[in-house]
Amino acid sequence: MTELNRASLDKYIRSVGVRQIRLACGLVLFAYLLSHFINHALGNISLDALAIGVRYHTAFWKSLPIATVFYAAATAHAGLGIWALYQRRQFHWKAVEPIQLVLGLSIPALIITHLAGVRFDDALFQHQKLYPQVFYSYWIKWPYKMWLMYIVLIVSWIHGCIGLYFWLSMKAFFKTAAPFLLATAVLIPTLAMLGLYQGGRRVVHDSDTAQWKAENLSRRQVGTAAEQDIIDSIVDYFLIGYVGLIGVVLIARGVRTLNERRGGMINLSYGNGRTVRVPKGLSVLEASLRNNVPHASVCGGRARCSTCRIRVIGDCSSLPKPSRREAFVLNRVGAGADPAIRLACQLRPNTDLSFFQIFMPHVTAASLRKAGSVRIGQERYLVSMFVDMRGSTALAEQRLPFD
Repeated sequence: MTELNRASLDKYIRSVGVRQIRLACGLVLFAYLLSHFINHALGNISLDALAIGVRYHTAFWKSLPIATVFYAAATAHAGLGIWALYQRRQFHWKAVEPIQLVLGLSIPALIITHLAGVRFDDALFQHQKLYPQVFYSYWIKWPYKMWLMYIVLIVSWIHGCIGLYFWLSMKAFFKTAAPFLLATAVLIPTLAMLGLYQGGRRVVHDSDTAQWKAENLSRRQVGTAAEQDIIDSIVDYFLIGYVGLIGVVLIARGVRTLNERRGGMINLSYGNGRTVRVPKGLSVLEASLRNNVPHASVCGGRARCSTCRIRVIGDCSSLPKPSRREAFVLNRVGAGADPAIRLACQLRPNTDLSFFQIFMPHVTAASLRKAGSVRIGQERYLVSMFVDMRGSTALAEQRLPFD
């Protein structure tokens, strides 16, 4: 039993890569986003419902173990998103991949104003800002923040839904669940934004009275002008640092491209007479995308589906060894024992390479599900035998009814 558990643990560890960590962190953040959106939707009922909802929401997400997981996931997800910007040399033909990356990278810059005004304000000055205070700030004092908040809601939700689509589109139940998931993906943010609108309109209506201001705009709740200046400074420094970090990553990409070109070029032959010349360091799939060569890749080069598999022609000893994730995927489809079978999204050759693609370029997740399974299958050798039997007619006349 101990050996079985150890083998299962080893298999699980080999299956985990950077993309799997990013997915896990993204699921934590999406769970928080979903909870927050449901809380916002309570504004369609009343401000009291909002207050009750945020009490439970805060109690759960601010508890020490949950808060630790949440902030660790947020930090890791943001860091891996920046790493993806540097690492990814070529995007899929579909525009949804660069859109997801751009939306994800824009979220920290968009959300920092709200984060500093609520979380940092609470941590530094112990101000108790809840929905009435936030609505007053966003709808009356700084109206532009209202539109910024709506943009944050839309951008973060779309980014999360794209990530979920990439993950779930290969699941067997996706075709059945897709209409319900789509309805949920449209309904929840719509109700959340309507709830914010209703709550903000109620605060605008009630904030004219001196009693409401005395109850909701005390120094203990909203702070002073000097404290607000400190919060604004934090926002400014964060934006400068974040934009500078993105700039450094883009410069690093340019430097890497120059170094790759100076490091030499290699030829990739596709086995059908097509040969492309690319810099060293590109994966085979990235080389195909860069040169507009159709190449199957249902998961978009995330080492999940194995549809980008290729069979190398010739000597394989000079190829880089498969990573743990690539080895796990190849073993899962029964191709791990054959060194000539590699994932095009993971293989980055340093010498000339000849190969042919195993799957047709037009294979999609939908076609796999239509075939009855999303499991890609296994590599197996087939034997085709043709028997040319001489004089078969004369032989059959003696043994079979013949007219």
